[in-house]
Amino acid sequence: MKNSSGKRNSAQRHRAILNEMEKKGYVTVQDFSQELGVSEVTIRKDLKELEKKKLLLRSHGGASPLSSLISDRHIDEKEKIMVDEKLRIADAANQLLVKDDRIIIASGTTLLYFARKISMTEPLTVITPSVKVALTLCYNPNMEIIQLGGSMRKSSASVIGPYAEQFLSGLMCNKLFIGVDGIDIDFGLTTSNIGEAHLNHSMLNAAKEVIVLADSSKFGKQGFGKICSIEQVQHIITDKNAPQNVLQIIREKGIEVTLV
Repeated sequence: MKNSSGKRNSAQRHRAILNEMEKKGYVTVQDFSQELGVSEVTIRKDLKELEKKKLLLRSHGGASPLSSLISDRHIDEKEKIMVDEKLRIADAANQLLVKDDRIIIASGTTLLYFARKISMTEPLTVITPSVKVALTLCYNPNMEIIQLGGSMRKSSASVIGPYAEQFLSGLMCNKLFIGVDGIDIDFGLTTSNIGEAHLNHSMLNAAKEVIVLADSSKFGKQGFGKICSIEQVQHIITDKNAPQNVLQIIREKGIEVTLV
């Protein structure tokens, strides 16, 4: 009888864990321990069992849905997703620009929306691997545009490779505006392409301030290529649907979060 009851309780916990994870996108062991009234050791065992059944992805302090694994999609397809949120994020990023800024704008659809929103009438220098960003900004007479060179990654219409990385090694910019495919508390910022992740490393080293532009769908997701840990970021701009429990952890790390 005791074993039967234990199994039933375990199944109930598993359902509760999966339901909560689908709602929030990321859950912590501590939260579940308090909510379900069991030890953190028990919750970790539950998460391990659910991962074995391929129902979630475990991380050090919690778990994310299995759907959090990112696949590579073309920029034209991604541009049509979460449009309103990306426009609001782009507006907020535009407010951060000041005269004579030297900025890096990475590749990605949210960064393209940002480029379209830039309203600076003062001098501005922009370095970018994105062909679409460069074409968007090249008609502005106040901007100096530096297009990075290298191998074309067609799905993102941007360059990657050692030529771009080497060029960035000799620069120091005020701000890096970067997009990501995934934000995970433990695993950090990720992208679906390893070559793009390598270029992003070089961008991080060439910037004083790292500003992440990411809509709420990116939280709890993991891409193949790791860009950096959460701690290497100074500012994240996202929309109000981002999971509050994750944002709280990020803020506690001293990272500024702007919700739009």
